Amino acid sequence: MTATEKLSRGIRTFASDVAQGFFEITHNGFALLGLVVMFAAITLTARPELRQAGELQLMSWLKSRQITIMGIEVDADAIERATALNPKDLPKQQAAVAYWLSKKYRVAPEPLSALVAEAYEIGARIQLDPTLILAVMAVESGFNPFAQSPVGAQGLMQVMTRVHSDKYESFGGKLAAFDPLTNLRVGTKVLQECIERAGSLEGGLRYYVGAANLPDDGGYAMKVMAEHARLYLVATGRALPSQPPLLIPVVSPAKSNAYVEKVATLANP
Repeated sequence: MTATEKLSRGIRTFASDVAQGFFEITHNGFALLGLVVMFAAITLTARPELRQAGELQLMSWLKSRQITIMGIEVDADAIERATALNPKDLPKQQAAVAYWLSKKYRVAPEPLSALVAEAYEIGARIQLDPTLILAVMAVESGFNPFAQSPVGAQGLMQVMTRVHSDKYESFGGKLAAFDPLTNLRVGTKVLQECIERAGSLEGGLRYYVGAANLPDDGGYAMKVMAEHARLYLVATGRALPSQPPLLIPVVSPAKSNAYVEKVATLANP
């Protein structure tokens, strides 16, 4: 055997030994990794608090990575908290109401769609016209869920939170007044109680606005009923302008100013 052949055989033997050693190390390494994973799984199954801690740590790490990459804090659950629906997913009647209110009050149709759907669901359950519920909401807050009056009425339906705090207890407390759907539910309950107490719609609205014992409610009941009538027509398929024209009929000079003011109030809530 020549020197070249001996060298070639030596190289092949060395390569074979290295390959075999690498295989054994890798094989043993995978086996060791498998054992580690198995023992970790057993430990986490037996100790759920460790699993929970691990999940929280992992979520924290992933959140930190997202903030680093995107530059803002990411919350994948935000969509679950959003008060919004696609108006195209609503029944035709409800969608028409949502689009009409969206134009008139300059509010996005998606959150309005969620409110319209909720009003229809509650209305059917307690036998109250949903367009009346929406009319009260429109007049009270213009669909601003964070509205507050000088006397402390809050949210979409301007419920007096301190007076009706007991109604918010099952929703987690008074701060729920600023959750749109919660305020709608509580406000509708208050409205129902007011109508039952008064025995009539107009009287119930006077109770709702706190003017039951006053000589005048400032036109509140007429304003709500006018908006209710418009919404009812929209819901039944009538095409109404979102801003009805201001009609000024001929009246006596003595009554002119008061009448024009009332019509203007009804037409432009």
